[in-house]
Amino acid sequence: MLLATRYFNTSTISFTLTFMHCQFHSHYGGWTTTWHNIAHIGHATLGSQGWHSSLPWIGIRLKSYDHFIQTICPRVASRILLEQRILLVMALKHSDSPNYQLEDILFDDSPFITQNGEQLLGLQAMLANRMRYNRELLGFDFFIANDALDRPINDFIGLLRRYKAAAA
Repeated sequence: MLLATRYFNTSTISFTLTFMHCQFHSHYGGWTTTWHNIAHIGHATLGSQGWHSSLPWIGIRLKSYDHFIQTICPRVASRILLEQRILLVMALKHSDSPNYQLEDILFDDSPFITQNGEQLLGLQAMLANRMRYNRELLGFDFFIANDALDRPINDFIGLLRRYKAAAA
């Protein structure tokens, strides 16, 4: 019985990397983005008074939120909001002069206007606003946790960067 429960509760997380895109898969959904839409891939760090400490997350900075937000699975969007909120909390706590109150930005669902002029509401707006705050405070839009990887974080960053370079 315990083995059957363990088998059905295992979360399978994987990535598909092709010459065109990077795609995340899990039992609750996924996301995808083209390499041309990724502006920067790097190791997330937390800065305070000129010092930076590494975090166990890979940061992804996009050129445009439009396609990513419109195609992400709603369950994955809500999980990103919940699982990555600690990064926002840490960034605000280590900020020398925070411009925001945590309670105002943690679940900000104010309408978001995309680069294409489309207005996003609800969960999509909440994710887009969070990505905007993440970019301002941490330099990246969203993150991939170290525990979702099959190799050391620096090796995975190198792999992603090689795929991105090959797509250019």
